[in-house]
Amino acid sequence: MANEKIKGKATENSNLKGTLASVFLLGFFLIFTWVSVYFLFLERL
Repeated sequence: MANEKIKGKATENSNLKGTLASVFLLGFFLIFTWVSVYFLFLERL
């Protein structure tokens, strides 16, 4: 029973790390896209 709890926490922790990585990647992609469009806008002024 104790092993089951430890295993569950390790899996949960692993899932949270994957979620954090996904959120960071998505955030960087969105920031990169907005900055690119902004510079494109400035270039065409």
